[in-house]
Parts: sequence; C-alpha cells; structure tokens
Amino acid sequence: MKPIYINYLNGPDLEALAITDDEILQAIETSLAAQGRGECVIEPRMHLMPKAGVDGHFNVLRGAIGAPINMAGVKVVGDFVDNYKLGLPSEVGMLTLFDPRTGIPQAIIDATAITEMRTGAVTAIGAKYLARKNSKVLAHIGARGTAYWNVRLLDKLFDFDEIRVHSARPESRNDFAKRLSEDLGKPVVALDNWHDTVVGADIVVEASRLREPTALLKTEWIKPGAFVVPYGTMSAVELSLTDIMSKLVVDDWGQCKGGQFGSLRAHVEAGKLSARTLHAEMGQIVAGLKTGRETQEENILFWHRGLSLSDIALGHAMLEKALRLGIGQRLRFS
Repeated sequence: MKPIYINYLNGPDLEALAITDDEILQAIETSLAAQGRGECVIEPRMHLMPKAGVDGHFNVLRGAIGAPINMAGVKVVGDFVDNYKLGLPSEVGMLTLFDPRTGIPQAIIDATAITEMRTGAVTAIGAKYLARKNSKVLAHIGARGTAYWNVRLLDKLFDFDEIRVHSARPESRNDFAKRLSEDLGKPVVALDNWHDTVVGADIVVEASRLREPTALLKTEWIKPGAFVVPYGTMSAVELSLTDIMSKLVVDDWGQCKGGQFGSLRAHVEAGKLSARTLHAEMGQIVAGLKTGRETQEENILFWHRGLSLSDIALGHAMLEKALRLGIGQRLRFS
C-alpha cells in the first residue's frame, strides 16, 4: 500500500497565512449556503465533562461538507473558564480533516484561532442578512477569544459609528477595547455595566461567561428593530426576550433543541423556542430558501451554538492557502 501523509498546521503557521477578513467571511457564507441547500451532514455537538470540580468541559463537533469542499471533520475544543489564571486561553481546539470518500485523514490544524474566527464570521453573516443595513451602534457583552472577531467582522460589514463593550473584569474589558480601537482605527468604549452598553444599540451580541444562568440582559433594553445575538454557554437573557422577537433564527435546530448548555436552553424547555416558533436556520436564509429581514421594525434574534461545518470550511480554506504558499508541515501517517 502507498504511504499516507497528512498536513499539519500549528498556530504560527496560521499566523503566517495572514488570512483576510474577506477570506474568512467567504468561507463561512459558502458553508452556510451549502448547509441550507442540504449538501452537508451535521451531528449535534457532544460534551465531555472530564473531572468533577473543574469549571470546564470539552465540545466535540462533527460534520461533512459536499462539493466543492468535499471534506469531513471533527473538532475537539476545550472551554475552561479559569484558564486565564494560568495565563492560558479559555478555549483551545484541534481540528482533524478527512476525505469523506475514503476516510483518509488530510490534516491536523490548531483550531483555537479557527474557533474564534468562524464564530465571529457566523455572527457577522447573521447580521448581514438579519440586521438593519443602516445599523451604526454595536453593543458587545464579553471579551473572550471569540469576542474580538465578532466585533472586527461586524465592523467590517457595517463600519459602526459607535462600539460599546463590557465584560465582568475591568482589566479584561479595558484591554479588549484598547486592542479593538488600535486594530479598527476608531474609538471603542469600555463600559462598566450591561444597561449602558445595550440600551439604544442596533446590534447586541451577548457572549458572556457566566458560571450559572443569570438574567443580566433585560428585554426592555432592546430597541425596536434591533438584531440580538445571544450565544453564551450559560443563559444571560430573560425568558421574555423571545416574546418581543419577530423572527427566531438558529444555526442548526438539531443541536439547539437538545443538550445542557446554551443561551436559550430555558426558552426551548419552556416551549418559547420550538420547531413551531422557529423562523429558519441561518443556512436556509443564506441559500435564499427563507426570508431574512423584511422590515426596519422587526426585532430578530439569532442563536448560534457553533457549527462543525464552519470549522471544516475555514480549516479547508486555510489548508488550501497553506498548500499554495508552502506553509506547514507534511507528516508521515502510515
């Protein structure tokens, strides 16, 4: 039998790729459209709780995308809240890619940055179809790894006049605002409370890191016509939030309707978010099969739990670019 080789891309390799915002957004939009057309296989994420007393868990995401990507993949990503105390990122992941026609492994990729980038891109593509085109004020709760790419890619599409950020720790939110201000070339304001961050915002992204469900985001703060994206592991929104929404959209209903985590878990259990009340999956909207925003007055909510397809699509785009540029390592597998 002929030898099998796999491609290995580590963190420095991904930095050397210098993947652009447009490349990230294109990969994710393409994968969402393929999902909407039914050209993908996606299985609900699984959770592995490794040890009692440790505030963290592993997420295992699995899926496959058809032509032209033709790639299957599995990502394992840890989510450990207290890692910052050790000088480590809270989320560290690894993506493995496979040929779905033969099962032969194709690549092993550091998926830490991929997780952050694809999450931000899904948020941004959601806003592209569901937020008002003239949205000028962004409110972002949370400063973890995915937060940076939420703000960066949203601003890429909307060029906000005002960006407000908040997180629980002052040093975290201040550093976050400073980094964004430097990278975006515009003021980003760090605020010390949820109310002032959210009230009057056109787009509200809630990516908090709570230890237990706590309704810190109040329904009454959401302005008419707003686009709201809650995706914290633990719910931070009031049960009444879905009552004011014209449309409820998710990334994948199969994984949103089950499991123990998620910002709208209580809403699913209460029947406020169900197959009956769900407007669409995001991929159906991107593929043109369901409507996005139709009026300026609509309040729209988009809950995304994270798609293996987004990881696979962005990982594939990075692999293709790495092969063109001669970046990464080729390892003998068998």
